[in-house]
Amino acid sequence: MGVYGNVIFFAGFILIFYLLIWRPQSKRAKEHKALMAGLGKGDEVVTSGGIAGRITRVTDDFIVVEVADNVEVKVQKVAVATALPKGTLKDV
Repeated sequence: MGVYGNVIFFAGFILIFYLLIWRPQSKRAKEHKALMAGLGKGDEVVTSGGIAGRITRVTDDFIVVEVADNVEVKVQKVAVATALPKGTLKDV
């Protein structure tokens, strides 16, 4: 019974690890990848550094974000934390 108990304990530990850690992280990574693929000119975004702005140019790995009139910042696509609904920046 001791060997079987250890096997069951180990299998339960792996199941809990999968359900609580690996699966949610995989889901978040998939959602972020879809967000990066869907970025386009005119989208309003917030970077992981907290900079909010409108995308003016998109390349393979970088985007150019206009943060104020005639002020643009080049950031990596992976630095985009979230996309905002259209018109959000007017309210800020």
